[in-house]
Amino acid sequence: MYEEQKGGFLHIMSNTSSSYSNAIEVNGVSKRYGSVLAVDNVSFEVRRGEIFSMLGPNGSGKTSTIRMILDILKPDGGSIRVFGAPFREETKERIGYLPEERGLYKNVKLVELLTYLGSLKGMTQSDAKRRAEQLLDEVGLGENKQSKVSELSRGMSQKVQFVATVIHNPELIIIDEPFSGLDPVNTEMIKNLIYKLKAQGSTIVMSIHEMHQVEEMADRLIMYNKGKRVLYGPVDEVRQQYAENAVIVSGTGDWNSVAGVQTVTPEENGRAYKLMLAPGVSADQIMHRLADAPDVRVSSFALAVPRLNDIFIRVAGGSALNGSNGSNGSGANSSGISAN
Repeated sequence: MYEEQKGGFLHIMSNTSSSYSNAIEVNGVSKRYGSVLAVDNVSFEVRRGEIFSMLGPNGSGKTSTIRMILDILKPDGGSIRVFGAPFREETKERIGYLPEERGLYKNVKLVELLTYLGSLKGMTQSDAKRRAEQLLDEVGLGENKQSKVSELSRGMSQKVQFVATVIHNPELIIIDEPFSGLDPVNTEMIKNLIYKLKAQGSTIVMSIHEMHQVEEMADRLIMYNKGKRVLYGPVDEVRQQYAENAVIVSGTGDWNSVAGVQTVTPEENGRAYKLMLAPGVSADQIMHRLADAPDVRVSSFALAVPRLNDIFIRVAGGSALNGSNGSNGSGANSSGISAN
């Protein structure tokens, strides 16, 4: 089932691994807990080899959807396909899952623990041990191979959890808040490992609250609110959907004097300004006019594309700020886009 590759990486070999284009297909799935409709007729696809992000306020339906994908929960309606087929027992060996609530055996040495977990995923003892040692080196824990989990800091334990998730080099990796508890250095380390796994062909699904990480890492996203899909598509297209006819500039001069600029608003950092443009005036036109203006000096110029954090708050409203238990609703949110 495994093939040794250069660099010590083990790639899953499967008779069906090349027969699907979507790693996950969710079609009209719903889930109810008593009177609460936690997931309401949600559909989406996760394409093979992409980084796909799931966003939404707490309680919006993300975790319930993940548990249905993993066959931990059964949907009340709709269907789910993983690797082009309904979930089967053997599907589990091809998936790595890092839940938000985590736990490891505290009094076992790291190499022994990871070797054991790898063997549960179908690896031989020797392959699992070699892979565990290699990954511990990659995440900066090479000197802790013989340490017990109880002897590690929270950040170190978090990295061990990630290693345990990917030790068998799964085709599909589902990770819930992968950067929780990590400092910037260790966050970058895990990010680089995720990119490496993607480059090798793995599909990564991240449920995450750090919007800047989604902007940087994800190819496409789905956003939930109150159990419904409210945004869906490529990250850049979602952001462009909410873009204003405006530019962000820094420098010196009287920005109001430039023809085509309607209003000038300082950005929160105080070092840049948003120039709202008149209808029919393009960013290209303003760029040329700024370049020709004798009393204006431009240090930076960019389109005013909104951050995902602003879109999240705008779409989810009070739920994004106060949390949501996932309630019933009727119809799809008009702000949802579909880019298939």
